[in-house]
Amino acid sequence: MKKLFYLSIFILFIGCKKEEQPTPLENTVQEDPASYQEIASISLGGVGSAEITAYDPLTKRLFAVNNGSVNKIDVIDMANPASIQVIASISLTNYGGSANSVDIYEGKLAVALESSDKQSNGKVIVFNTSTYAEIKVVTVGALPDMVCFTPDGKYILSANEGEPNDAYTIDPDGTVSIIKTSDYSVRTVNFAALQVQLPSLSVKGFRIYGPGKNFLKDIEPEYITVSDDSKTAWVTLQENNGIAELDVVNGVFKKIIPLGFKDYGKAGNESDLSDRDNKIEFNSLYSGVYGMYQPDAISFFKHNGTPYLFTANEGDAREYGGFAEMSRVNSSSILLDATRFPNATTLKGDAILGRLNITKTLGDGDGDGDLDSLFSLGSRSFSVWNALTGNLVFDSKNELDKKAQILGAYDDGRSDDKGAEPEAITTGRIGSKQIAIIGLERADAFAVYDITSPLTPVFIKMYKTGDAPEGILFISASKSPIGQSLIVVSSENDGTVRIYKANKL
Repeated sequence: MKKLFYLSIFILFIGCKKEEQPTPLENTVQEDPASYQEIASISLGGVGSAEITAYDPLTKRLFAVNNGSVNKIDVIDMANPASIQVIASISLTNYGGSANSVDIYEGKLAVALESSDKQSNGKVIVFNTSTYAEIKVVTVGALPDMVCFTPDGKYILSANEGEPNDAYTIDPDGTVSIIKTSDYSVRTVNFAALQVQLPSLSVKGFRIYGPGKNFLKDIEPEYITVSDDSKTAWVTLQENNGIAELDVVNGVFKKIIPLGFKDYGKAGNESDLSDRDNKIEFNSLYSGVYGMYQPDAISFFKHNGTPYLFTANEGDAREYGGFAEMSRVNSSSILLDATRFPNATTLKGDAILGRLNITKTLGDGDGDGDLDSLFSLGSRSFSVWNALTGNLVFDSKNELDKKAQILGAYDDGRSDDKGAEPEAITTGRIGSKQIAIIGLERADAFAVYDITSPLTPVFIKMYKTGDAPEGILFISASKSPIGQSLIVVSSENDGTVRIYKANKL
């Protein structure tokens, strides 16, 4: 009876990550977070064959987005995590487009499906996790990039990125769709209510910068996390360098948190910003060089009554035929202010800053045509934000890059761009410890941190994994098929899904 009870409680969510209260099983199962080992892996094909996964404890099945040769959801038997196999596939070919995200709640699988024409409205499709039968198809906004259930299962949320076409002549609004699971009615919400705040948001680092600088069209929702009471969601606006807070029940955006910039000239932020210096060296020669946080994944964790947001600060650019924001510092079109950068010629050398990719949309503070500051993509870190105040309370600084170097996983060929490139993040509980797991797309690794005190996360260990990890899923002991926590990593470049298990203490 006890086993059935644990299998019947709420499932784990990959995308809308919530703080979970420890169950009796999780309190009794003590594990060593520094001892995770790969116990199984499976190839689902080539590039694009393993992107995001979600686990259903009712059927002990893992559902994986596979956009390889055929658009489908692969179903993997997880009853024995050390011996996994694909037992079925849910074809998506009749729906058009391709899947971007999946999530599960009590036997229901939600799939975010972009349209074949990315600027048209997409769909959220709900399937039965036992029979794979379609339950409902719901039309949402353009380019649904991420989908998740709220903890109480009453809503499905879809982050609709609304990317433009290559010519940048068609640019849909960025929106979030709120689907009531009781009747599958949908409300799609844009950011019109917050447009009046743009001047004050911009001063604090929020970016509206596409052609025409249209507030509604320029905002691009990326990822969602939800509070434990299911009332509030936070949405990363990656290209815009912000996080939006959504009142789920009333369908209203309450505020935008602008994230500001990271100063690479400060102690602890030393970075390697050149891929042509023939070495991996983290230094602080970069006064006037900043990183835009631009988070991809986000995870919620409530501690002592205060909600915190954990972000993986990947960074992303707009590179289209009709608008391209990036340039290398050594480009002849990039002029450095002579007062701010008196050694501009030296800095433009390939071994220093010449190869660094920066945005052309920021940096000319006095409007005289040259750059007084340089702004690169992402911040090469994960961060913790107070969700009530919007304040940054922790940043991992350069630790992820340094730990990747120690592991032998740091790719110096990405030093000019985003370093180890933290993209995925999730949180979970192991016994009495709360941990964060950060996926590093370019280091092909993931890092585990002790976040029991969210103001002072402590690095535990970094682990190698498949090529370009896209999805990180934590399965708690109470929901695991073997009564121990599991980490599932899906890697988009080699199409593999890998399972990791820790040792019991």
